[in-house]
Formats: sequence, structure tokens, C-alpha cells
Amino acid sequence: MSADLNPPQQQIASNTKGSQLPADAKSASNSSIWIHRLTMLMFVCVCAGFGVLLIMLPWTSAWTDNRLFIMYPALRDFAANNFVRGMCSGLGVLDIWIGFSEALHYHEDQRT
Repeated sequence: MSADLNPPQQQIASNTKGSQLPADAKSASNSSIWIHRLTMLMFVCVCAGFGVLLIMLPWTSAWTDNRLFIMYPALRDFAANNFVRGMCSGLGVLDIWIGFSEALHYHEDQRT
């Protein structure tokens, strides 16, 4: 049997010396983490904004009384159908769900 000359604490310290990142790499890593966080925040805000817009807009008069629908009456009748309005509102709910689901499942990689 051979005796281990290095105590366990010295082995751990010697193993972590090579894995430490230089100061430039740490700052780049920190900036990329913050960019990822801000991107996620913007994604959630955009999803929530479009979702609320899609939920509310089909039920207002602006949905059917606009220039596009005045020029095309058949399209106006189609857009005024309650099924189409409900489908757009359902897409809005789905959009909000996707945004907040991404926020709840957000995780960052563990730094060593």
C-alpha cells in the first residue's frame, strides 16, 4: 500500500488552480450573462405586450373599423366573426403563456 503524501485539501487546491479563468474571461463571462438576462427580460416583455394586444384588440371597434377592412368588406365580415376574434384572443393567451414559461424555466449555467 502506498501512502498519499498530499492531504485532501492540497489536492483540491492543486486541481482548481488550472481551472481559474483570467480576469478578461471572467468579465466577458459576466457581460454575456447580463446580455442573456436582458434578452430574456425583453423576450418576456414583448410576449406579454403582444399577448395583451391580441387578447384585447379583436373585441374593440378598431378591429373592424380600419382602412383595410373598409376597402375589403368580405375580409371585414370574416374578421368580425366571433370565432376569429376568439382565435386571436387564444393566440394572445398562448403568447403570454410562452413568455412567462420561458421566464420561469430560465436558468444560468453553473460557473466553476
